[in-house]
Amino acid sequence: MAPALLPSPPHPKPPLLHQKPSPARPLSRCAASRRDFSIHTAVASASAAISHVVAAAAEEPPPLLAPTPTPPSLNGGMLSGIANTRSWSQYYGSGFSIRVPPSFDDILEPEDFNAAMTYYGDKAKIRVYAARFASPDRSELVSVVIKPSNQLKITFLEAKDITELGTLKEASKLFVPGGAKIYSARKIKVKDQEDIRIYYFYEFRFDKQHVALMTTVDSGKTYIAAATAPETRWETDGVRLRSAAVSMSLV
Repeated sequence: MAPALLPSPPHPKPPLLHQKPSPARPLSRCAASRRDFSIHTAVASASAAISHVVAAAAEEPPPLLAPTPTPPSLNGGMLSGIANTRSWSQYYGSGFSIRVPPSFDDILEPEDFNAAMTYYGDKAKIRVYAARFASPDRSELVSVVIKPSNQLKITFLEAKDITELGTLKEASKLFVPGGAKIYSARKIKVKDQEDIRIYYFYEFRFDKQHVALMTTVDSGKTYIAAATAPETRWETDGVRLRSAAVSMSLV
């Protein structure tokens, strides 16, 4: 910096050319989400924000059904949104309905339709799936399973609400495989005719699969909807798969 007391030159210096300002560095937006969730998925790299998963969700569940907030510091937009499924086909099963993603095929085996029926005293075949749909390449699945609640938790009473299976954290042991990395757990309340029905939602990764699972209980039966895809496909197809799972409702 020139000293302030030097005499000014006899002739004014030519004006300095204005230098072109260097372009401002663009601000980068930090994306956040939750994990690299069907009934067979989840173990992977995670971020520091996953630590609050089940416990935090159990203490502060969101109110009525609405897009749940995105967990911080995760990759892939775990709960970044729920798609509008009103234009999708709606499948009605035994006591439930679910929206089916476009282009998904019904892959429920023909023998499954006759499962749980007896002929002339023969032992009934156990129906594994109440509904099952797959993408054209069969890598993505949307399935519904119905189980007696007393198979999940021993009780002599008929469970009428999923909270009878435990809190959100306690019930995770019934629906999430051991060793899975849970990215989201939510207690969701939905107005069902005259009552409020409670659903538990879990999103997790297990064995290189990503799963979104929605479950509820009614009249001693546990309804479980799960959407599954390879972890590598979740970034592009996760929103519609999560939306399919969340679309399950009892009828």
